[in-house]
Amino acid sequence: MLTKKRIALATDCGIVFGFVCMWLASSNPDPNYVLSPAAKYTIVLSRALMGFTIGVSALRMKWWLHGMFIGAIATIPMLFMVMDRPIIMAGTLMMGVIYGFLTELITSIIFRFKQPWLNMPETPQEVPISAH
Repeated sequence: MLTKKRIALATDCGIVFGFVCMWLASSNPDPNYVLSPAAKYTIVLSRALMGFTIGVSALRMKWWLHGMFIGAIATIPMLFMVMDRPIIMAGTLMMGVIYGFLTELITSIIFRFKQPWLNMPETPQEVPISAH
């Protein structure tokens, strides 16, 4: 069952990973390269969106694949900022996959807030017809 705790925890993980990602993106040794405020907001909001999406998603996948898939999909908007640097682009996508995996690990395994579809039956329940 979808719970507020799962959504809140996954979103919080996304926000934390957003600030980690922003710190990593700002740690360029080149003094001429400064990360714009718009880029910083995009990074944090993209990771928060990733966490929220993991929290509410009902895709029928294993937990680890679910996190990696949502992490990759939620990273796509950030890739447009670094399209001129293919190595940075590949690293950004890889970190999105890792952050998605870690968010799902923390949410589903460590705190045991399972995906909503795990409590649903595979097929619709048949309603017995009473013979009156």
